[in-house]
Amino acid sequence: MPDAFDLDPFVRDDAPRWFVDALAAPFQRRSVEVAGCAINYLEWGPGADAETGIVFVHGGGAHAHWWTHVAATFGPWIRCVALDLSGHGDSGRRTEYGIETWTDEVVAVAADAGIDAPIVVGHSMGGFVTIATAARHPGVLGGAVIVDSPVFEGDAEITAARSQEAFATPRTYDDLDEVLARFRTIPPQEHYLDFVLDHVARRSLVRVDADGQTGWQWKFDANFWRAMGGSPRTSALPYLRHVDCRVALLRCEEGLVDLDIGRFMFDEMGRRTPVVALPTAGHHPMLDTPLILITALRALLADWLHSEPRRPS
Repeated sequence: MPDAFDLDPFVRDDAPRWFVDALAAPFQRRSVEVAGCAINYLEWGPGADAETGIVFVHGGGAHAHWWTHVAATFGPWIRCVALDLSGHGDSGRRTEYGIETWTDEVVAVAADAGIDAPIVVGHSMGGFVTIATAARHPGVLGGAVIVDSPVFEGDAEITAARSQEAFATPRTYDDLDEVLARFRTIPPQEHYLDFVLDHVARRSLVRVDADGQTGWQWKFDANFWRAMGGSPRTSALPYLRHVDCRVALLRCEEGLVDLDIGRFMFDEMGRRTPVVALPTAGHHPMLDTPLILITALRALLADWLHSEPRRPS
């Protein structure tokens, strides 16, 4: 999907300075082929760091720009990339999708960006991908951060897709305001920052020409849930015990990882995993509490870059 068809960036007047600066930060758009599919990714920051960099992985039905205002705040001092998993955003589409293929895409993007020992940060379904990446590619990751990915809970996206409540057959919308008003998260939450939600919604659209008429569509493959062999949560569960790098779980207080799920994941990963609760955060913390999320990630990186990891027992 060429840039010419992307909706122009727009920042609301009520956006705070830090957010305006983050969206104004320069980034490069690149692509790497993985198993015959072009994988799009965004890149911020200086040249490749000798020690590490960050790879941000979005959730189901989302895309790289969900991370823009987070990743850009790290760009001045460390290389950061955010990818579109196949079937999402500006990456190619497949006839079949699976968590294992997505892990290969994460590793390929890190390598293409010149990031050695990447710290992978995955949200929701991206957290399941992050767990599997750490287990399937031992010795490659420098760390893994799982953001509200309930490996002991059903997938809200899967349930919605199977009940035809979300990710239905894509429509083409003539009116931009109408389609922006239809933007929803799965699952919904009580609070969003309007200036963030507006940015993410606009970056979720692509202008298309159909039968000589121009309209707007959402940027994901509506069939990707149905084209999977199983639930990402179920697929990630066996990998929990085989994560061999530093790992942390960020649990959103108003999200999907409750105390019991957090304890279960803590036990499965060898009782060495920091479980950090993000106060007041819904399941999508980049949309309602991004500064809390950024602070938690900065604290983890400050420790991980200056200490020796504790190995699993």
